[in-house]
Amino acid sequence: MYETNRRYVQLGQSKQPYQPIPRRRLQLYTTNNKLKGFVVTAVVAALIAGCSNGNAKPQSPDAPADPANTPPAQSAEVGYPDQLTYWVPLNSNVSETMKDASEIAVYQEIEKITGTQVAFQHPPQGQELDAFNLMVSSGNVPDVIQYTWSSVAGGPDKAIADGTIIRLNELIEAHAPNLTKLLTDNPEYRKLITTDDGNIYVFPFIRGDDNLLTYNGLIIRQDWLDALNLPMPETIDEWYETLKAFKTGDPNQNGQADEIPLLLDIPMTALNQAFLGAWGITDAFYQVEGQVRYGPIQPEFKEYLATMSQWYAEGLIDADYAATDGKLKDAKVTNNQLGAFVGYSGSSIGRYTDLMKGSHPSFKLAGAPNVVLSKGDQPLLGQREAPFGGTGAAITKAHAKPEETVKWLDFNYGEEGHMLFNFGIEGVSYEMIDGYPTYTDEVMNNPDLPITQAMAKYMLANYSGPFVQDARYMEQYAVLPEQQEAIATWMDADNSRWMPTLSPTAEESSRYASIMNDVKTYYDEMVNKFIMGVTPLDQFDKFVDTIQGMGIEEAIQLQQAGLDRFNSRE
Repeated sequence: MYETNRRYVQLGQSKQPYQPIPRRRLQLYTTNNKLKGFVVTAVVAALIAGCSNGNAKPQSPDAPADPANTPPAQSAEVGYPDQLTYWVPLNSNVSETMKDASEIAVYQEIEKITGTQVAFQHPPQGQELDAFNLMVSSGNVPDVIQYTWSSVAGGPDKAIADGTIIRLNELIEAHAPNLTKLLTDNPEYRKLITTDDGNIYVFPFIRGDDNLLTYNGLIIRQDWLDALNLPMPETIDEWYETLKAFKTGDPNQNGQADEIPLLLDIPMTALNQAFLGAWGITDAFYQVEGQVRYGPIQPEFKEYLATMSQWYAEGLIDADYAATDGKLKDAKVTNNQLGAFVGYSGSSIGRYTDLMKGSHPSFKLAGAPNVVLSKGDQPLLGQREAPFGGTGAAITKAHAKPEETVKWLDFNYGEEGHMLFNFGIEGVSYEMIDGYPTYTDEVMNNPDLPITQAMAKYMLANYSGPFVQDARYMEQYAVLPEQQEAIATWMDADNSRWMPTLSPTAEESSRYASIMNDVKTYYDEMVNKFIMGVTPLDQFDKFVDTIQGMGIEEAIQLQQAGLDRFNSRE
């Protein structure tokens, strides 16, 4: 979830043979339309996804290694396992058309190559956390567990100490030449996937390019701006004027006052800091020059609440925002009611554009800039996933021959595995055209499935897994100019105030959870009361005092300790 400062580039739109951007990013090499190898050069010292941080010869930091000179070779000492049990939450795009991950083409192909039969175990959707905790506490674990291990109680070091999962450092060095090469070529990645105790605990999901880290932000009806002859808002004051115009100016030109200027999404604020980021704070922990702060107790947070409260009182924010779930949001957008909201480049801009092109051909969305207080300022915060966010496949204590599974998982980081996980089956889900892996109509124009579900039949590129995500997936998934422009717009932020993914000790994790469970519950209750005017803002000091009484200063100290350790890692 958290990440450190990065620089950004414009998302490429060309379908010419892939040319690497001259910066630290995933480099892929093709000859005779066959991928010869890949290496991810240094991207970030952090931060997607996550929601996700990323997954020879000596060389300059920005110079790609030549995989032809140092080809990773599979270990000859061990073979692939005959069978595996593998626990992983099932992505909703998969569950719409398949019963489990064994039906995805990439895993069927890997079984043909390795001979390993995988019995997948999937928790009930919506109950992943409870199912994970129950499984771990019972001690009845499968061979592999794919999860966001950085978020578990006590962190991955405790999971290793408790015997739930195993340390992978030596096994990777001995039996995972592909991942070893990736980490050697990219020491920043090694730092990110290594805990404070020096443990590597997963085969990681790595977003292998800057353009894969940002995918969410403020979205506005560009056609409404055009109808009212309004510029794109950039500051808090400009947004106020724009939302008032949406409310009173009849941008739908239907003679009805049925427009909802803004749908506020408090939970998603944790992802993109929409509006709140204008004050340079977050709704949780952030850092300023290495010093940890907690956003909701800052004076700037009161200013944010005062702004949102005013907008709500004037009818500029959806009166039912707190009760609006995904389905209601979809309905408000497709009923042509909603002027601005937060969302994703794919499932929002792409999907809504496709849904509305028949009934409202003038419908047009645009990604709005990260908001600032003063015109011309550099945005301080915007959404950005970490290259590696703690998600990956861990091997459990239950496994009798972990070295075989290390070799099996390492396949994903070689050339063949990379192409399978990102593009699926050549000749079916993609074709190599002038050296560029181009998705076929089976994926891009499937008459029976939306693109997200069509992709999920063949690959894992549009969610996650133990592999390196390829930027060429996004260049085709975000195919609309509106999507590409939105990503470039959302990427424009300083973002140095984000926290990296930390590795608390077991004691720190337990104490931190005890404090923050109470703080978060109280915060969630009070924020909506302040915005809706149920609790007047003259009670803000009491709000701060209450949070401080719950132990927030100790939680800040715990975060500071974790940040200091992270910054001191080699």
